[in-house]
Amino acid sequence: MSSPETTPHPTPPRKGRGKARAAPEPVEAWIEGLTHEGRGIARIEGKAVFVDGALAGEQVRFQYTRRKSQFDEAKTLEVLEASPLRVAPECPHFGVCGGCSLQHMDSLAQIAHKQAVLLELLLHFGQVQPLEVLPPLQAETYGYRRKARLGVKYVAKKGSVLVGFREKASHFITDIASCAVLEPSVSRLILPLRELITAMDARESIPQIEVAVGDKHTALVFRHLQELSEGDLAKLLGFAQEHKLELYLQPKGPDSVHKLWPNNGNERLSYRFDAFDAELLFHPMDFTQVNAGINKRMLPLAVDLLDPQEDERVLDLFCGLGNFTLPLARRAGHVIGVEGDEAMVVRGRENARHNGIGNIEFYGANLAGDFYNEAWARQGFDKILVDPPRTGALEIIKHFPHFNARRIVYVSCNPATLARAAGELARQGYVLTKAGVMDMFPHTAHVESIAVFEREAAGE
Repeated sequence: MSSPETTPHPTPPRKGRGKARAAPEPVEAWIEGLTHEGRGIARIEGKAVFVDGALAGEQVRFQYTRRKSQFDEAKTLEVLEASPLRVAPECPHFGVCGGCSLQHMDSLAQIAHKQAVLLELLLHFGQVQPLEVLPPLQAETYGYRRKARLGVKYVAKKGSVLVGFREKASHFITDIASCAVLEPSVSRLILPLRELITAMDARESIPQIEVAVGDKHTALVFRHLQELSEGDLAKLLGFAQEHKLELYLQPKGPDSVHKLWPNNGNERLSYRFDAFDAELLFHPMDFTQVNAGINKRMLPLAVDLLDPQEDERVLDLFCGLGNFTLPLARRAGHVIGVEGDEAMVVRGRENARHNGIGNIEFYGANLAGDFYNEAWARQGFDKILVDPPRTGALEIIKHFPHFNARRIVYVSCNPATLARAAGELARQGYVLTKAGVMDMFPHTAHVESIAVFEREAAGE
């Protein structure tokens, strides 16, 4: 296995390199830089050691956790000389819970590190650099998470249930009473949920709870592996009514999800973009952006960067339920949204009708296949927005010459796949004019980014 790529930092003064010792004896060393995942990099007898919980420029005492042929892994036991970028984590469970990895690092330093990762990968994989680096986009760094899957586990020895995220590098559920990154109203439910499920007959057969928060309502989806008793249903119903929650049950696969309360025939949450006079409806199991604050800043940025005009035809690939499509349609002449998930195509059409927007069409297509002879695709596009999953959109981008677009805005949740796409677009004659990062997942190593590509004029 090759060593993860790293972001270099100035080498700190040191009192000599440490020497490797057989685990479990601790080792002292200086941290020379950070990996892309935010782990510290030490070198022991010339071999890289990636140290959880350490920052560049620090001297730490660490414990080896894994030894490999090309690099080792370790965890920080004690910080002997701290970086000025080190801060006290707000969450008492940080370091045990696997939900966050960077709470010990100043939030501005976190986003600067992510920007450095993006620029390094663009150069490494795409052999390109943006003409302009956009200012990092940030919002609230705590209490931001509106979507989550909480693990549930009954611990017989404790006689109680744990609800939360898994421990770092473990299948065990972290013993938490609250979560600093969850939307506060949901964080406050952790202990009540533990008490609720502990009192249920089905305490040992509820493995997870899906959380979805809209602007007005919060939904919980309880996965259960056995039929619930009348007593358990009554407990769940009372809990939902007490905390003003929308309650769903999932006895089998995703298609089995159904609403228990309130029984009003409405299975939609919503969020609103006042800047575009649009309200998007979604089912609690739909994909939506985790961070509402960043999403509300990202939408105007993406639309402004693409700059659709009233006489232009715009393509939105991987459009989902219309998160970008509807705002784009407020500016463009006509927008085509394309999505591989047919359920999301239906949701997109529903959202267009809900907002009275008539210049949108939504289509389902296998975005890894050949869809270029479809009627909607043959007319070409002036501009394209693409927001793919982590696997990226390289195969689709290889066919972008069919569309003949002048400008492309690429929103990415994986800078490595964005960088490879940027290299392909450069070969097609597109210039990477702007790129930047957005802090969609503060306190994690996740890098969300946005890039603008302009087609070179003939003869340039």
